[in-house]
Amino acid sequence: MANFLGIDITDESVRVALLRTNYRSTSIVALEEQPLAGHPSIASAIHAVAAPLLARGDSVATCLPGDRLFVRTVNLPPTATRHLDQVLPFELEAELPFDLSEALYDSRVLPRASAKDPVSVLACVARTDQVQERIDTLKQALNVEPERVDTSAFSLANLVPLVPELGVAGPVGVLHLDARTSDLAVLRHGKVEFVRTVSGGSAGLPASAKPLARDLRQSLLAWRSQSGSVPEVVYLTGPGSVFSGAAVFLSSELGVSVTDLPALHTEPMALELQLKLPSFSRAVAVANGLGRAAGGANLRKGPLAFERGYTVLHDRIPLLLSLGVLIGLSFLFSAWMEYRSLTRQTDTLEEALAMVTKEVVGEEIRDPQMAEDAVSVKKAKVDDPMPQMDGFDVMVEISKAVPEEMTHDIEELDYQKSKVSLHGIVDSIPDAQQVATTLGAVRCFENVKIVRTNQVVNENRQKYLMEFEVKCPAEGTDKKAGTGDADSKEGDK
Repeated sequence: MANFLGIDITDESVRVALLRTNYRSTSIVALEEQPLAGHPSIASAIHAVAAPLLARGDSVATCLPGDRLFVRTVNLPPTATRHLDQVLPFELEAELPFDLSEALYDSRVLPRASAKDPVSVLACVARTDQVQERIDTLKQALNVEPERVDTSAFSLANLVPLVPELGVAGPVGVLHLDARTSDLAVLRHGKVEFVRTVSGGSAGLPASAKPLARDLRQSLLAWRSQSGSVPEVVYLTGPGSVFSGAAVFLSSELGVSVTDLPALHTEPMALELQLKLPSFSRAVAVANGLGRAAGGANLRKGPLAFERGYTVLHDRIPLLLSLGVLIGLSFLFSAWMEYRSLTRQTDTLEEALAMVTKEVVGEEIRDPQMAEDAVSVKKAKVDDPMPQMDGFDVMVEISKAVPEEMTHDIEELDYQKSKVSLHGIVDSIPDAQQVATTLGAVRCFENVKIVRTNQVVNENRQKYLMEFEVKCPAEGTDKKAGTGDADSKEGDK
C-alpha cells in the first residue's frame, strides 16, 4: 500500500489530493484547498494545506502550468526512429527561443499508419530554472522533494486508469476549466496526442464565455488539421465544470458533445469528497501519476532527476521489520503444520507396512529397508528367476548324448522360456530314439519326446523333431523318472 500526494498550484489556490493505492484498487483519502490570498508566499499556502496530510514515506508530485511550457509536434523522417534520442534535441532546439541546455523536456512518439510514414513526436519543454523553482518551493514548504513534476495538460492522461472511458480508441478530449486558464488534452487509446492551454476560465463568467469558447474552438481546429478527425466527446472537469449549463453551452459552441467526466473507479468515498471531486480532478491526476500507469509527462529529467536515497529506506525500516517478522512466523507455522501432517502420514504407512509384512513374511516390520530385505530373501527362496542352464549348456548335453559312432546333424535348435525344440538328422529312427533316451536321463531335462519323424528328400536318412523342457530340480532331490523313448511318438516316415 502506498500514499500519493498530488499538489496542483494555480494562480488563486493550492489544491491537494491524497490517494491511497494497493495492488488492485485506489481510494481518495482527502481533497483539500487553500487560497493563496492571506499567505505571504506559495510555500506558506502549500505548508498549510499539505503538511497535515503528509506522512513519512509518502510520495509527492506536482505540475507546472501550461503557460510556462513550450509544446511542439516535431515531424522526423522514418529513418530517425533508431536514433530518436540523438535527433530530437537538435530539432527541438531549432524551434525554441533559448538553448536546449537550459531546458528539460519529455516526449512521446505519436502513432502512424505505416513504417514508411514520417515520425511525429509530441514534446513539452520547460526551462530548467522554472522546474527547479517548483521543486525548491515544495522542499521549502514540506521539507521533501517532489518525485514527479508533471504538466497541467499532460497530467490529465493520468486519469485513464481511474476512468476507463478515457482509454477507448477515441479520440476523446478532456477539458479542465480553471479560474484563469483552461487545459485541453486529446487522447487516443489512453495516450495523449494533443495538448493546448488557453487563457480564460471560470473567472469572469458569463462575460468571458464567448472568448473562451473561441479559443477552445481554435484549439480543436488545430487538432483536426493535425489528425483529420474530431473528438467523439469532450469530458469537462475542473472548477468551471460545476457551473450550471457549462456543458450545454460548450457543446453548442464547439460543435462536439461536451459532458461531465464519468465517475472515477475508486473505492467508495464520503459525500463531501464526491462534491469536491470535479474541482480536484487535476490534483487527483497529478497524484495518480506517481503510480505505474502514468500517462502524463515528467520534467524531472537529466540533472533534476529524482533519486531515492537511504532516507526513504530508513523511514520504512519499521514496516519492513514488521513484514519480516510476520513472514518468519508464517513460515515457521507452515513448517510445523507440514511436519505434523507428514508425521501422521508416516505412522499410517508404517501400520500398513506392518500388516502387509505380517501376511507375507510372518512378522510385523515397520522399517521399510528391513521389510524390503525380508521380502527379497523370501522371494529368492521361493522362485529364482535366473535360468540354471543356458543354450550353450543344452548344446553340451546334446553332444554328450550322441555316441561317437553315430552320424548326427543338428539342423535347428530353438531354446525359449525353458522349452527346447531340436530339429536333427540321423541315419535311422532308432538312432533318434537313442538320443532321446540319453537326453531323458539328464538331470535338468524333462518330458523328452520325439514329436515326429520323416525321411530326408533324396536321401536315405531320417529327420526328426524332438521337444523337451529345461527344469532343474532342487539340490538333494532325485529327478522324476522321465518317459524317455518310451513316450516317443513316431511320425510319418
